[in-house]
Amino acid sequence: MNYLRPELLDRLAREYALGTLQGPARRRFETLRRRAPLAAMAVVRWQQRLGHLANSVPQMQPSPAVWQGLEQRLFAAPAAAAAARPALQPLWSWLGMAARPLGGALAGVLLCVLVLRSQPELVGLQASTDTFAPSYVGVLTDAQQQPVLLAGSLRHGRQLTLRLLRPLGVPQGKVAQLWALPTDGPPVPLAVVGDTPGKSLVPLPATSEVLFAKVPRLGVTFEDRPMTAGDPPSTGFVVSGNCVKLW
Repeated sequence: MNYLRPELLDRLAREYALGTLQGPARRRFETLRRRAPLAAMAVVRWQQRLGHLANSVPQMQPSPAVWQGLEQRLFAAPAAAAAARPALQPLWSWLGMAARPLGGALAGVLLCVLVLRSQPELVGLQASTDTFAPSYVGVLTDAQQQPVLLAGSLRHGRQLTLRLLRPLGVPQGKVAQLWALPTDGPPVPLAVVGDTPGKSLVPLPATSEVLFAKVPRLGVTFEDRPMTAGDPPSTGFVVSGNCVKLW
């Protein structure tokens, strides 16, 4: 097999940088990386892309519970480790639990990366090749850090894909208003989100690059009516999360 084919090399370098390339495949690629400059450069490119995400949030020290969990998994006896291993759970439940010890900002970034890495089709970003399409991705979570709403749009796209994972519980007579929360300036209303789990498409007045370049977070409030430009949120956010650019 020719591992230096551009598409295959890019996919292997991505998996290697993410840490999802395991076992004999990882050992083979490590050998290739040492011998082939093209492979080493591909890994560096992916490490730089993923490094930008880590640099966008403040550094945080893991809690004692994180270290205890790692020690249990790495050094516990096999029987004890197997007994302590939780049963398989749905993807989004697992993501929520994994994010809790990490804190809000870092957890939100990791969730966005995992969405695009594991199931990009959920937010309409599935590419025709093995590389990630340049995109903006948001994962909005509740107070328990459980993912509730996914949002995604191609970098130069004019359409926002929303995927509601479970009902928001919109009160009678209210609407669920999605907001963009820029680094400077007031919240900007984007769309009204339905309360039935599933996928919906929202047209955007400009490209995602224009709308989301300076928007690190998204949020949803319950309002009496759909909000328009210049309207401020009237209540607190029921779900919110990071909006991350990935390219």
